[in-house]
Amino acid sequence: MNAPPPHHPPPAQAWTDADLAHNPHEDAHKPEKVRAMFASIAHAYDLNNRLHSFGRDQSWRRAAVRMAAVKPTDTVLDVACGTGDLTRAFADAGAASVTGLDFTPQMLDIARTKRLHPKADAARTNISYQQGDATALDFPDDSFDIVSIAFGLRNVSDPARALAEFRRVLKPGGRVVVLEFSDPRPAPVAWLNNIYCRHIMPFTATLIARDKSGAYKYLPRSIETFLTREQLAAALRAANFSDVRTKPLTFGVCVCCVGTVQ
Repeated sequence: MNAPPPHHPPPAQAWTDADLAHNPHEDAHKPEKVRAMFASIAHAYDLNNRLHSFGRDQSWRRAAVRMAAVKPTDTVLDVACGTGDLTRAFADAGAASVTGLDFTPQMLDIARTKRLHPKADAARTNISYQQGDATALDFPDDSFDIVSIAFGLRNVSDPARALAEFRRVLKPGGRVVVLEFSDPRPAPVAWLNNIYCRHIMPFTATLIARDKSGAYKYLPRSIETFLTREQLAAALRAANFSDVRTKPLTFGVCVCCVGTVQ
């Protein structure tokens, strides 16, 4: 049986209603607040993901892995890896090695100690985890074949700088894979999604996580003030990625955006 994650002191409140009355991406203390937020919800992160995506979050990650076109020789860096779901999906797809990197120690504690299915152990021995910052990657140039980030780009302090770092550590021919929440376009879906994300999910997710950080109020606010799918693709092109492709998933609730280093 795996040992329990190490104990960390309870995090302070991150996002207040007053904070979220403004654009959270312009908050001068965003990095500290994001770290405190994820520290607060780490213990219930997986459960809330499954429940509030109606089980779709894992299929979205698998779609991202498929778009990455993983080869047996590929080395992968999964940025903002959280509890390691996408990291393990790349390992299961046959990548040679996968490094999961996250800003928050509590999330990495769970990624490292999460119980693995015995049949998957052999495929997952090529995984390592470390703490780090998406905007200042501690890796040499041309280190990886794939860099991924799932539901994390809008949480970094400077997305353009993070994308530039992703490109720096990618080898020629390498791929960047960005999975992010988006704006569903069919009007009925957009209407339902708005009600769910603004009024239902924040209440139930906060209750499940016993959260006092404001994480699940920040979530919908951070989505509605972030890049559209077209702007996300443009951001990849601005970071000098080529052959940029986007694929909306589940009526556009989220989008997978892939680019290549020439």
